[in-house]
Amino acid sequence: MQLTAEALARYIDHTLLRADATAQDVVRLCAEARAHGFASVCVNGSRVAQAVHLLEGTDVKVAAVIGFPLGAMDADAKRYETENVIDLGAQEIDLVLNLGRLKDGDDKYVFRELRDVVEAAAGAPVKVILECCLLTEDEKRRAIALAIESDAQFVKTSTGFSTGGATLDDVKLMRELVGPKFGVKAAGGIRDTATALAMIAAGANRIGTSAGVAIVHGASADNGAY
Repeated sequence: MQLTAEALARYIDHTLLRADATAQDVVRLCAEARAHGFASVCVNGSRVAQAVHLLEGTDVKVAAVIGFPLGAMDADAKRYETENVIDLGAQEIDLVLNLGRLKDGDDKYVFRELRDVVEAAAGAPVKVILECCLLTEDEKRRAIALAIESDAQFVKTSTGFSTGGATLDDVKLMRELVGPKFGVKAAGGIRDTATALAMIAAGANRIGTSAGVAIVHGASADNGAY
């Protein structure tokens, strides 16, 4: 697969979710996103207003994580968190699904939580993080079906904070189950150009990574394409 650096950049959610990330780190993140034309920056809720301000007047979106990284808090807390970041200017939502409730077989609870967040997002795209490394294939299939039914717009492989990250098999499964129009985001452990391109070839139309600059630099190493 071959993409120019500029085309590859439009797949990337440039991510900064470390607990110790400072305001200056967010300034750097947003400057890199502006310079390279990334699809979005992805930040924790307390950094949303800063990122929105820094990216004003650009095409780079601000995505906020919800229920991050465990997804185990009460559904009402996730709804409030979503409402709050939308009020602060977030344009996309990355939501960690309640894995324990899914494993309980409590699909009604999981669906209601997803619907609540979709409604609170007020039209902003919601990406449902499955944390695939902790799920069986049956659980992945159920979670994907619930995400589709909830009117979310993406399914996402991983937080990047658990025991594993994105795999080609999980991306292929997601694309197979959601069809051609639904979003698939690969995230977790994607740090080089070849891996990013392989995820896109497998069906991802977003790449979540903290290594976005290195990835696009790799794509520009061969006359502007990789």
